[in-house]
Amino acid sequence: MFDVIQTIDSIKLAKRLNIISAETNKLQKIYLQVNIGNDPQKQGFSIKEIIDSAKEASELDSLEIGGIMTMLPQGIPKTTLRDYYKKTCEIKNEINESVNSSCNNLSMGMSNDFEIAIEEGATHIRIGTALFGARPQ
Repeated sequence: MFDVIQTIDSIKLAKRLNIISAETNKLQKIYLQVNIGNDPQKQGFSIKEIIDSAKEASELDSLEIGGIMTMLPQGIPKTTLRDYYKKTCEIKNEINESVNSSCNNLSMGMSNDFEIAIEEGATHIRIGTALFGARPQ
């Protein structure tokens, strides 16, 4: 039903999705979510575990790692934001080169910082607020 699921934040979720995809005879493209800022308010693989987790997810027959996704902590300075995006791009490149060559995409950047994300290698941005306005409180 989905072209890409960008929010695979654990091996447990990847394994469950692999079972569902196998049952429906589908090769599901996924992005692994990296918690690049180690933000306790966000989910995702830590920097320390992402490479090994990418290796494990790559062994699941009904999933294809198409990229990496990240969301940054709120309120960080632009220099730190840029550093996080650079690091996320480095992780994507390492996975692409040494783990899984289908890991080509990088989803990062939102309405308030997408220009920097694109400069640092984003292939996908999430700009819902810019398009539709702020969510009702």
